[in-house]
Amino acid sequence: MAALAASIPASSKDSREYSRVQETELFLPIKAYFESHGYSVNAEVKDCDVTATRDDDLIIIELKTSANMSLLIQATERQKISESVYVAIPIAKGNRKHWRGIQRVIRRLELGLLVVSFGPLGATVTKLFDPAPAQRRKSKAKRRTVIREIVDRSAEYNTGGSTQTKLVTAYRENAILIATCLEQLGTCSPKRLRDLGTGDRTPTILAKNHYGWFQRVERGIYSITGQGIEDIKSYTELHNRSQKFLDDQLKNLDTRQ
Repeated sequence: MAALAASIPASSKDSREYSRVQETELFLPIKAYFESHGYSVNAEVKDCDVTATRDDDLIIIELKTSANMSLLIQATERQKISESVYVAIPIAKGNRKHWRGIQRVIRRLELGLLVVSFGPLGATVTKLFDPAPAQRRKSKAKRRTVIREIVDRSAEYNTGGSTQTKLVTAYRENAILIATCLEQLGTCSPKRLRDLGTGDRTPTILAKNHYGWFQRVERGIYSITGQGIEDIKSYTELHNRSQKFLDDQLKNLDTRQ
């Protein structure tokens, strides 16, 4: 993968203002870069800032506004999941010797390095080097967990580098679908919800009630709480998709009958 002038609109930042770049602003150029090379890109998957997958290839990218110890700790932790781990940072300015030292450390840690530059015509991503082949033990369980999370998401609702916003995980997405069904239907059993397509995890999500959205009104029957009604409204796109999904399922059931 070579340098790419990512198709990201120009922003108010120019080459003199890298200190003001936010982690989330690195996501779209990195996303465009990997998608141009045929990868599917997801954000915030099991603590990974960005993942890029193509066939059996899993690449993890950690985003930071500068090369610091926090970035290196995160990136080397991700090497337990994949051998292909990159760090992505804004292009360095100033001390060339320091910048060469940063690159040397990243190479020694067997990580890849991507730099993002912002200019009048948009963002450019340049790959300086790939991760070196690493002979270290991988956690197969953690890798499976990351892959499962990617597969279970119906769409991408997160932005890589986010820390102050609630992430839409596959679990939360499933819970929103269940809550939307209960909002529309009133009360319902787990079996009825599963028949409507809410998935095999429905009984567990209802019983654990992780977000406080559900209440058991009698044995085997659940309803949505007031908190649930309010909370799911903040996920507008997902709430609307869940409503359409339920409407389609109910129409299909009516047609069969």
